[in-house]
Amino acid sequence: MSTPETGPSAPQRIFVYGTLKRGLSNSHYLAGQTFVGTARTQPHYRMVNAGGYPGLYEVAEEDGGLRVHGEVWEVDASCRKELDLLEDVAVGLYELVPVALEEPFVSNEIFTYLYRWSIMGRDDAGDDWQES
Repeated sequence: MSTPETGPSAPQRIFVYGTLKRGLSNSHYLAGQTFVGTARTQPHYRMVNAGGYPGLYEVAEEDGGLRVHGEVWEVDASCRKELDLLEDVAVGLYELVPVALEEPFVSNEIFTYLYRWSIMGRDDAGDDWQES
């Protein structure tokens, strides 16, 4: 499995789909980073409400996969480390993995944080996370 580089000169493109999106509660984590554009995943994902924030997980299109709305950001290594902390990567809540996006991002290597804890009993969160 490919993983993003974390060197100081290696900015990474990250797809965000929840509270990190512009105008939402954790968007300040992306201050000073480069907004690349809005994006949608290929229909291989769904989201659950994981307790006030979404958890994106993989699913086959024939099993109800959706095109999840989000944003692509280019982040530096320092921001990536902060995002890893926010997403509790060290304890396995999320894992940073390559994500399948639609045009114009199909051929680009872009990563996202996939939810890795159980989705049992979690409410479906649709395809476009909004905070109330």
